[in-house]
Amino acid sequence: MTDSASNLQWVDSFLLGHAPMDALHEEFVGLIGRLQAAEPEQLDELLELLAKHLHRHFELENAWMIETDFPPRACHIDEHAAVLKSVADVREQLRAGNVDICRYLVDELANWFPSHADHLDSALAHWMSKIRFGGKPVILRRSLSLE
Repeated sequence: MTDSASNLQWVDSFLLGHAPMDALHEEFVGLIGRLQAAEPEQLDELLELLAKHLHRHFELENAWMIETDFPPRACHIDEHAAVLKSVADVREQLRAGNVDICRYLVDELANWFPSHADHLDSALAHWMSKIRFGGKPVILRRSLSLE
């Protein structure tokens, strides 16, 4: 079991100002945190939940990019596909008993998410807000530090 102090947890700094995307991200962070804290016998079920979540999550984001003609959508969609492939590959290896590769993937996803959200997803959220409202989203954060 991973130390819960180092598990990925939802923080307001992850908010991007597009509520449906923020909800998907909060669900993703929760699943990663659960996987990081899981006992070995829980990993298969939780990784399956993560795989289902990611399919839905990425299908929605990909659809938003296509529907709004988001300019850098190709690399973003490719990154989603690479994550889905990695999860599918690790699910097979986990079924063969390789718990370590599952833990490695989960930690890599926990490290990947903040940067992916900050760069690719925030650009998409801004793009959709600009199309819909004419400007960047307004984001209200409860835990903003002024330091």
